[in-house]
Amino acid sequence: METFKIEGDYIELISLLKVLGIAQTGGQAKFIVDEGVVIRNGEQEFRKRAKLIAGDVIEIGEIKIQLL
Repeated sequence: METFKIEGDYIELISLLKVLGIAQTGGQAKFIVDEGVVIRNGEQEFRKRAKLIAGDVIEIGEIKIQLL
C-alpha cells in the first residue's frame, strides 16, 4: 500500500489522481472516476471533486493508497 501526505485539510479526488500520475489530465481523471473503478473506504466513489481527507483509503484496480 502506498501512502500520500495531504497538504492542507483535503485534496479533491481528480487532483489526487493527477498528482499520483494515475491520470495525465483532468479529463482522464474524470473519465476514471466516471468508470466507477475508484473505491473510497470500501465504497465506489463517483464524485469527481470528492474531498479526500487523512485516513481515507483509495483503491483503483491493484493500486491502494492510504492518505495521511
